[in-house]
Amino acid sequence: MKQVRHDRVALFPGSFDPFTNGHLDLVRRAAALFGKVIVAVAHNPAKTSLFTPEERVKLIRESVARLPNVEVIYFAGLVVHCADQYQAQVIIRGIRAVSDFEFEFQMALMNRRLSPDLEVVFLMPSQEYTYLNSTLVKEVAKHGGRIRGLVPPPVEKRLLAKFGRVRPAAARKKKKA
Repeated sequence: MKQVRHDRVALFPGSFDPFTNGHLDLVRRAAALFGKVIVAVAHNPAKTSLFTPEERVKLIRESVARLPNVEVIYFAGLVVHCADQYQAQVIIRGIRAVSDFEFEFQMALMNRRLSPDLEVVFLMPSQEYTYLNSTLVKEVAKHGGRIRGLVPPPVEKRLLAKFGRVRPAAARKKKKA
């Protein structure tokens, strides 16, 4: 039986562009293990993002609304500084395949060097999400493929709208007026 650590705050950082069902699966797993989970939307100037940080935060909040111990924030800078600011003792990282491990291991060791008391916990997603990543989802959506089941419904709606496949509700209402 899983023991929830009510005294532990876990930080789940990432760019989440877009937030996928694989990410949601990891948030749910972390929420079952820790008293509080903070999904931290990172600003990464090295990446060209489809969604603004504000859009990503909003979409993730909508996607995790039923998880009472989950908070969503935006941050820029080092993950260890964000963890310190929010008093997190744990960083959550997802590992889909062996290919993820080398990069994640290097990051975990650097974060340990910067903040020795901060633990990194690797979680594996459900088997159905092991192939899933944000880049693949964007490619499928961009080229007209079906993304239902790959991302939470609020993300699906906005992602399709970004690629002109479905207009957002606000645009439909405006046109009717």
